[in-house]
Amino acid sequence: MLEVSSNELPVIPGKRYFTIGEVSDLCAVKPHVLRYWEQEFLQLKPIKRRGNRRYYQREDVVLIRQIRALLYEEGFTIGGAKQRLTEDETNNFTHSSEQSSIIQQLVRELEDVLVILRN
Repeated sequence: MLEVSSNELPVIPGKRYFTIGEVSDLCAVKPHVLRYWEQEFLQLKPIKRRGNRRYYQREDVVLIRQIRALLYEEGFTIGGAKQRLTEDETNNFTHSSEQSSIIQQLVRELEDVLVILRN
């Protein structure tokens, strides 16, 4: 397979579900590699239906592209990529709780301003 960088990958269509063949084309990764990554990366869980066929959602395709970039472009090992994805999830959770407290503070301040304006 030719080396393809992330910014050369095709645009992800606005579909709800993708077959393994479609995801393979969208991410420039062979189907057997996708099946292997499912075993290694617990975050990657396509829906399995009739005959154990895999159906990936848009979030799965984005995650596969992240994994691909970590492994093929940034030179991470499987273990390193797992760790990076776990750290990213932890950071996103931390940021969302920080953002939540900031939003709550802003709401209180806006309510105070509203009380002042009504008087």
